[in-house]
Amino acid sequence: MNEIIKNLGLIINATMISTPPLLFAALGSTFSERSGVVNIGIEGMMTIGAFTGAAMATFTQNPWIAFLAAGLAGALFGLLHAIACVSLQADQTISGTAINFLAPGLAVFLAKALFDGSSDTPALSPAQKLPKFFDGIFPVGSFGNNVFSAYACSYLMFVAVIVVWFLFYKTKLGLRIRAVGEHPKACDTLGMNVYGIRYFCVIMSGFLAGLGGACVTLATMNQFRTTSIVGQGFIAIAAVIFGKFTPHGAMFACILFGMCNGVKTVASAGNVISPNLISMIPYVVTILVLILFVGKSRVPAANGKAYEKSR
Repeated sequence: MNEIIKNLGLIINATMISTPPLLFAALGSTFSERSGVVNIGIEGMMTIGAFTGAAMATFTQNPWIAFLAAGLAGALFGLLHAIACVSLQADQTISGTAINFLAPGLAVFLAKALFDGSSDTPALSPAQKLPKFFDGIFPVGSFGNNVFSAYACSYLMFVAVIVVWFLFYKTKLGLRIRAVGEHPKACDTLGMNVYGIRYFCVIMSGFLAGLGGACVTLATMNQFRTTSIVGQGFIAIAAVIFGKFTPHGAMFACILFGMCNGVKTVASAGNVISPNLISMIPYVVTILVLILFVGKSRVPAANGKAYEKSR
């Protein structure tokens, strides 16, 4: 029984570590998708956020400034995506793909320029990383320590879900975001600023994706590497589809994917199964979820369709 409780605590701990990057990015994707703009550039926005967070923490010694800077870096690429897709009516998939190449390339270029030719940033000390809540309250290795002693982003992600849910379903702006994603022309005739709303949502998607990337380098890891994100942006997009383009649905999907990482952590400890097979768990679950549930998700009617303002 003690072994079961211990393993359960380890799974919960790994889930609390793995979920924040996915959930912040998924919330960002929800903003963009509900406004009618497809954003597959989430992966690139997370990558530039991961680099910016680690680099700023190195220079400023302040993880909260680094966390905010990471969000702003992601927002900058969200702005680029918005200019291409909203103002210039570019193909949204191609624009997102370009960002997935541009942002990681820029991150590596800046890392080599700032850190003596290394594509990795220096390792961060515990003081430079986001703080842990309830650290030291429970004995090390205990169930309580594994469950509650988590980085600040693990708790902030739930606050973010509540805020985004309230915005979407309890405010006039949220109603307009959802309306623009369904019928932008009708919204335009009613005097709504379709371009403005879409710009706001795409920039927010970049900002939240940048925060998700920072969760990796300021909590999960202690530095930026070229493999820091490794597909997490695409898993976040899958979570949005699985969650039916809602913030609360995305939250449950991200917890599921985060739990897969937790199971992977516990399974790898025994060295019974090949580590290569164990590493496949989150991605296999992602594919299965898409196969089983993608047809049941109702995509916003205007999603992926460029809108040209009436003259």
